[in-house]
Amino acid sequence: MNTFIIAIAPSAALMLYTYYRDKHDREPIGLLFKVFLFGMLSVIPAALLEYKLGVENKLDLLITAYMSFLVIAGAEEGSKYFFMRWAAYRNKAFNEPFDGIIYCVMISMGFATIENLMYVFRADNPMQTALLRMVTAVPAHFTFSVIMGYYVGLAKFNRNKSIRYTFMGIGGAMFFHGLYDFCLIQEKYAYIFLGAFISLALALRLSFIALKMQSSNSKIYMEEERKMEI
Repeated sequence: MNTFIIAIAPSAALMLYTYYRDKHDREPIGLLFKVFLFGMLSVIPAALLEYKLGVENKLDLLITAYMSFLVIAGAEEGSKYFFMRWAAYRNKAFNEPFDGIIYCVMISMGFATIENLMYVFRADNPMQTALLRMVTAVPAHFTFSVIMGYYVGLAKFNRNKSIRYTFMGIGGAMFFHGLYDFCLIQEKYAYIFLGAFISLALALRLSFIALKMQSSNSKIYMEEERKMEI
């Protein structure tokens, strides 16, 4: 039971953190829960794509890069984006740019919760795996989703640049996801610590900047919306 709690706690904490950053127009709980469930479902197509497109040879750096940046990152971030569009993008509650971060985080944490449980309960040492992923994989999924959500929010409310921002969001999430996985797949401690954790730290830094910017802009945007309604 303790292992199960530790496996789901990081996602829950990061969702609550993001939810309370939305100080001016919080999203409906029911919709957030729905989006979270869709995030859980997004594991299925991602896993199928990874299985179909995957390559077993990890010795070739080009193949590892293909696996990391295109297969794993492309399948997972693409699946998250698809389900976010389906579950939340056209909902009337998605009414300001910051909501892009909110809904992408909810989708991603749904994905990360299922993935975490799968890894933890298949591991030889479930508790050790849960503790390790608490400070690596789950925060990584969070950072990828904030980067994607930042640009998704801009895309929805900047129609002239919608396609550009969408590609920037998906591409940014895929880049950091791919960089993180590329380092981990090497299975060498030097690569893991110098590569994966540096990429995670950089992605975390960028994600918190994005959160701060969009959270600050949220108040301005909502005030302008209210003026237009008057």
